[in-house]
Amino acid sequence: MAHAAALPVLTDESGLSRYLTKIRRFPMLEPQEEYMLAKSWREHGDRDAAHRLVTSHLRLVAKIAMGYRGYGLPIAEVVSEGNVGLMQAVKRFEPERGFRLATYAMWWIKASIQDYVLRSWSMVKLGTTANQKKLFFNLRKAKSRIAAFEDGDLRPDQVELIAKRLSVSAQEVIDMNRRLAGDASLNTPIREDGDSGEWQDWLVDETPSPERLLADSEELDNRRQALGEALTVLNARERRIFEARRLNETPATLEELAAEFGVSRERVRQIEVRAFERVEKAVRHRVAEMDRPPALGPAPAQLQANPQVQAAF
Repeated sequence: MAHAAALPVLTDESGLSRYLTKIRRFPMLEPQEEYMLAKSWREHGDRDAAHRLVTSHLRLVAKIAMGYRGYGLPIAEVVSEGNVGLMQAVKRFEPERGFRLATYAMWWIKASIQDYVLRSWSMVKLGTTANQKKLFFNLRKAKSRIAAFEDGDLRPDQVELIAKRLSVSAQEVIDMNRRLAGDASLNTPIREDGDSGEWQDWLVDETPSPERLLADSEELDNRRQALGEALTVLNARERRIFEARRLNETPATLEELAAEFGVSRERVRQIEVRAFERVEKAVRHRVAEMDRPPALGPAPAQLQANPQVQAAF
């Protein structure tokens, strides 16, 4: 809007009284006047009309913004975000629907301010589902109604009562209550004397160590190698049946293999069992060889020929 720059600007908390005095100078609109201005803006793009619609509702923005001072954010930013919501409401307002701009704009102003609070309140991004927004902006009020003023986790009965009143799950109440306790640094000392270390020192890494991952990878490679070598003890028919029945993601049926080799289903089953026993035995033998430490070879000729070196051992 062309006149957006002419709007009063709240720069900081100290200028709040001056800002409120300025916006009170803009006259309120009568219903018919508001209707005509909205029609002029909507149908003809009259920016002067849009400007008057905005300025006449700046007091509404300020009133709503004051309700969000408890989140520790600069009031100037909260008001500014509310003004953005007001401008969006004016842009989309349809006077033909029969309700006043204030009724429609209130929802846009609140939505804009709430989005700003959710983006800015915590270093760790809060969720933005409908239930999470409901909890974020209503949990404190719900706790005060049941006199839940203690720090820390809520009692189970308090959790159930709040969850029922707000139509959310108990776990969502617990999670949001912990989030509203504020961000805590992992570098914070556990005790004030500073001798007990930091909270991050007590974090447990559940992921396998690099050494464990390497050992597991090597073991898997060894077993694959052992299986590949073990398959060489089978003849072509045994290997085909063993692989089709034991190694394929979708095992072949006994009927399919019986038809392929021209034998009975029972014969295929017998070959499979025998092949598995031979492969299993060969794999165990090969793995045992891999795990056996290498034998020490004879001493190099230089060591054998040098009495001084031999004496050192």
